[in-house]
Amino acid sequence: MHQKTVLVAGGAGFIGSYINKMLDEAGYQTIVLDNLSSGSQDSVTQGLFIKGDLADTECLENLFTKHKIDAVMHFAALIDVGESMRRPALYYRNNVVNTLNLLEAMQRHGVLHFVFSSSAAIFGTPQEVFLSENHPCNPINPYGETKWFVEKMLRDLTTSSDFRSISLRYFNAAGGDPEGKLKHRRLKETNLIPLVLRSLKEPEGQIKIFGTNYPTPDGTCIRDYIHIADIGEAHLLALKQLLAGAPSNAYNLGNGQGFSVSEVIQQVEQVTSLKVNAIESERRPGDPPILVADASKAFAELGWQPRYPHLKTMIEHAWKNMH
Repeated sequence: MHQKTVLVAGGAGFIGSYINKMLDEAGYQTIVLDNLSSGSQDSVTQGLFIKGDLADTECLENLFTKHKIDAVMHFAALIDVGESMRRPALYYRNNVVNTLNLLEAMQRHGVLHFVFSSSAAIFGTPQEVFLSENHPCNPINPYGETKWFVEKMLRDLTTSSDFRSISLRYFNAAGGDPEGKLKHRRLKETNLIPLVLRSLKEPEGQIKIFGTNYPTPDGTCIRDYIHIADIGEAHLLALKQLLAGAPSNAYNLGNGQGFSVSEVIQQVEQVTSLKVNAIESERRPGDPPILVADASKAFAELGWQPRYPHLKTMIEHAWKNMH
């Protein structure tokens, strides 16, 4: 029984680098492929690092020819909803076309197991408070559209071949390495918690609240935050299932509880004992008022259970690891 090798595409980014570390600790060999457009090579603490781009089909061909790969985890996506509204073509090329390059290389080399980093953005505007996997998928921004497009490609590949995949639709990734070893080095921030924390490190730092008149208790958007250690655990469980012969599937990952933008800011102030300079701004196009996960399917079928469900813990870990 040879040690399984996992290709981690986008493994120098916030989530990918942490999961690369977890894979190593779980006994897998890893190869990290990243173009370093938003990740940092310093974050790749384990495995073999290859600087390369999914747009480069020759690079992919060489990689799969040279290495015996058992499974692929894919984190190499652009993730800024606002940017996707302004530059949709960029998102379709990077998130859809480049993923297709990766999937075709896998097919040519008989690599049949794929864990995909999907998103709650595939659902669009929620029709109920808790979103289960059965909720209709009507993305309201190009970012969500690209993730849904890839999920449909994966479904069709499963139907036509022995290829199998698990898509993990996370809500808002948060937190940081609980051990404090892996620092958060993301060059361009899009997630609320690190944005608020970063604003505290700058002399004139401020944070914009996009919309204060949503139909929520305090008027600000509500989101479901999930610790990256818990996201990582779900990836390991999904990989284990695929390698053991489980069929293709998709799971929502979240805590099942939502926190508003105002609550996040208040909690940051409590954790850091610093005052956040928050400025009220207009709503952004493409932002649903509430996004909260029903993750009961992941609990039941993957045996997944979040270890760090509390907002305070996520903020503490993120603050401790802020570079």
